[in-house]
Amino acid sequence: MFFNWLKQYMPRNLYGRAALILVLPVVTLQLVVSVIFIQRHFEGVTVQMSRELARVTNLALSLPEGDAAILRQLDMTSIPVPATVVPDEEIRRWYDFTGIVVIRELTRNIPGLLQVALPDEWRVLLYVQRGEQVFEIEVDRERVSASNPHQLLVNMVFFGVLMTLIAFLYLRNQLRPITRLASAAEAFGRGRNEPYSPAGAIEVRAAGHAFLNMRARIERHIEQRTMMLSGVSHDLRTPITRLRLGLSLLESEDREPLEQDVEEMQRLIDAFLDFARGDAEEGEAELVDPFEMVADIVMDAQRTGQDVTLVLTEGSGEVRLRPRAMRRAVQNLVGNAGRYGTKCNVSVFVSESGKALRIRVEDDGPGIAEEDRDRALRPFVRLDPARNQDRGSGVGLGLAIAADIARAHGGVLRLGQSDDLGGLRADIVIGL
Repeated sequence: MFFNWLKQYMPRNLYGRAALILVLPVVTLQLVVSVIFIQRHFEGVTVQMSRELARVTNLALSLPEGDAAILRQLDMTSIPVPATVVPDEEIRRWYDFTGIVVIRELTRNIPGLLQVALPDEWRVLLYVQRGEQVFEIEVDRERVSASNPHQLLVNMVFFGVLMTLIAFLYLRNQLRPITRLASAAEAFGRGRNEPYSPAGAIEVRAAGHAFLNMRARIERHIEQRTMMLSGVSHDLRTPITRLRLGLSLLESEDREPLEQDVEEMQRLIDAFLDFARGDAEEGEAELVDPFEMVADIVMDAQRTGQDVTLVLTEGSGEVRLRPRAMRRAVQNLVGNAGRYGTKCNVSVFVSESGKALRIRVEDDGPGIAEEDRDRALRPFVRLDPARNQDRGSGVGLGLAIAADIARAHGGVLRLGQSDDLGGLRADIVIGL
């Protein structure tokens, strides 16, 4: 439970976590060493020196008055003062922590000590009463505590920051190959082939070589599939063309149903090839204005008689996309919405926030039940009870193709229920 609570405060990126792993132990170690050293060394030394001063002070007070020669040998000055000179409370600077120990030990070991004053870094003033007389005794501060104890902390902080900075620069050089590998992998997932050469530690180099081998295998697979599809496309269309020529020689009443079957066969073959082709023949990603692209798709659909409306556009600017693939995905969504809608009412929304591009298509049809939405994105799945099949048969590839294209751009296709039209809501969301 504690670790789950702590996770929300942890850095998300690799640099932040590496810096935390680097800085936290150094700071903790310095704090522990500082506390132990100050307690064991400075406090112990201050106690011993303060007790020694207390013994010397007691000796000086036991001497006859006016024995200045002995006081000079003890590096002390003692003068009688009126009682009104004695301060009402101890005098100590707020940051003088060793002064607490000095005052405590002197008060404990000097009989008749009225007050201790530590006005600055150089003097210690003791107000001691002997009989009816009050004496002000002045000694050097270095006799009761180690000089410049703050230098330890200053040196520890300075060199701690310096070593942390050096270590962070070195760590950044070690993490840079990992970020370059992640960037190359993300770009390849979005359809871009960025140059990459393995570098860094042995493990990072091994991961980089594995990525390059994987990318090469995928590219060979795509190239082989493209060549195969080119041959299959030609081999399938040739007999269909011969069938059309043969059917054109038949009588009109016998030719029409057969021609419909050939057209249906042609449409199914095109759908299969579109799905199998994927993004193999869609070219490289380029900067595209998504608002202009969607507006063209809506206009094309309107020219074919569909009741499609571009309802809302938010944002502006160009986005790096594969235009042919993305156009095909949106056209599939618009075509499905027009085919399965009750009154063919279709609404299209486009928004770009700088972080994500969202293209939404809604219809007024029966929609898709929530439990069937994941299954609807699979190829060759037809949800007959959920969709209106009177407007044309399908092979269950429209949503699957759109989902594949969205994934190829590093995004996702999400299905839901339209709040405005009551039918299906399809969102293509692509992170930027």
